[in-house]
Amino acid sequence: MMLGALKEKLKSIEGKQLYGYQARAIEQIMDRMRKFPNRYNVLYQLPTGGGKTVIFSELAKRFILERGQKVLILTHRIELLGQTSRMLTDIGVENKIIDSKVKVLDEDKDHWCYVAMVETLNNRLNDDHIVFDNMGLIVIDEAHYNSFRKLFKHFENQILLGVTATPLSSNIKLPLKDNYQELIVGESISTLVDDGFLARAKTYSYDVNLKSLKVGINGDYTVSSSERLYGNYFMQEKLLYAYEEKAKGTKTLIFNNGIHTSLQVAQLFEEEGYEIRHLDNTHTEKERHDILKWFHEKPDAILTSVSILTTGFDAPTVETIILNRATKSLTLYHQMIGRGSRVLANKKDFTVIDLGNNARRFGLWDAHVDWPDIFRAPNAYLEGLYTDEEIEETFVYEMPQNLKALLRYDDHPPFNMKDAYIEATRMGKRPKAAIDASLDHHVKMLAGVAEDEFHAIELVDKLDGDIEQRIRDYAKCISKTTENYRQWLMDEYQRKIRQLIRLAFSD
Repeated sequence: MMLGALKEKLKSIEGKQLYGYQARAIEQIMDRMRKFPNRYNVLYQLPTGGGKTVIFSELAKRFILERGQKVLILTHRIELLGQTSRMLTDIGVENKIIDSKVKVLDEDKDHWCYVAMVETLNNRLNDDHIVFDNMGLIVIDEAHYNSFRKLFKHFENQILLGVTATPLSSNIKLPLKDNYQELIVGESISTLVDDGFLARAKTYSYDVNLKSLKVGINGDYTVSSSERLYGNYFMQEKLLYAYEEKAKGTKTLIFNNGIHTSLQVAQLFEEEGYEIRHLDNTHTEKERHDILKWFHEKPDAILTSVSILTTGFDAPTVETIILNRATKSLTLYHQMIGRGSRVLANKKDFTVIDLGNNARRFGLWDAHVDWPDIFRAPNAYLEGLYTDEEIEETFVYEMPQNLKALLRYDDHPPFNMKDAYIEATRMGKRPKAAIDASLDHHVKMLAGVAEDEFHAIELVDKLDGDIEQRIRDYAKCISKTTENYRQWLMDEYQRKIRQLIRLAFSD
């Protein structure tokens, strides 16, 4: 289509009514493009749910109208490819999708906008099967992914606009500031929530000991170590308890770090009588479609997945997000919670259940984040995050009500390790007398409710959280807090409590 006819057509079709902050963002970015008409890379940040696709689609339309140059939009997921293409079509921008079916792109005068998968386009460009003429703007969606860097060498004279919710590179060794000259920050999550554009998150955190997790070469916890932790009986029980306490009957999306864990979650909930489906990247296109259709239609559906639904997935009716995993990725943290942030007429807030200490690591989802500072010095930000050990030092164990009832906890005098330590030292006893007092307290409690020795020893496992809290408090009292020492104290406590139970029942 000739440029004149194209402009007339674009002007005649009104797009989606923009919110004020979206219109301001477009004008701000256009101003930068006017000042730097080529060879300029700019990064734009806006929270998940803020309408980044709406903004860069409208921006592409205005760029074509104002500059008379073509636009290329790059994505990394097939779902985003289709979403972007449909959005452009809705506002009158005819576009061509470059996917695996497009082997060669000859001189193309019909399209002024292209939408492409990064890997497909890179292969075609390297093979010289695609040549773009009059290309002025390259838009990179989810720009924090490093797969896009390989394409930069093909577009050295154009304007590059990266768009992301979290301007923190997926590879710490390749910071975004190395490829973008400027960061433009959009509205914050808290502002979008206060103005009614995003739902408000109610976050419930359940303390989890993560010392068994290992960090892989990508900087995040490994799947194998996550599978071992989140697949064990106690974590499965904690997940079920959290769901039933805070989210029962709501449409729920559960994120896991491994397929095996997700399958175990599905089995656990099915055994408890809940309708649940599991979804991962091994499902066929039809299976995925059927599962998501069921999830959209069932009001109290539970869907357990393996991070496959962090981008390119839209389910406004989700009421609860469960993070059944830990992550060291701020981007992933925001993406997972963002799946529940869409606001509806009858949905102004949603629930977040955190089973990975993530909120303590990164702060609440809507907390202030200094994105310019992170963009300039990503290493300093990451090094400033609390370590797992520091997070766990703040844990305060609270025994569940059902366990208190089972152990008749309130029938016994309360026990405080710090008080026991002070009393022991004042009386000239060795510090470990406080441990002995704790053991005596636990053994009397178990002996009072257990049917026999074997029943009492079974009940010891239910005291893990309480024992761990007491050991942590004791280690603080004696100012000896190394992980190895605390673990040795735990092992000794477990050995002695079983020994004392046998003696109590033999007597």
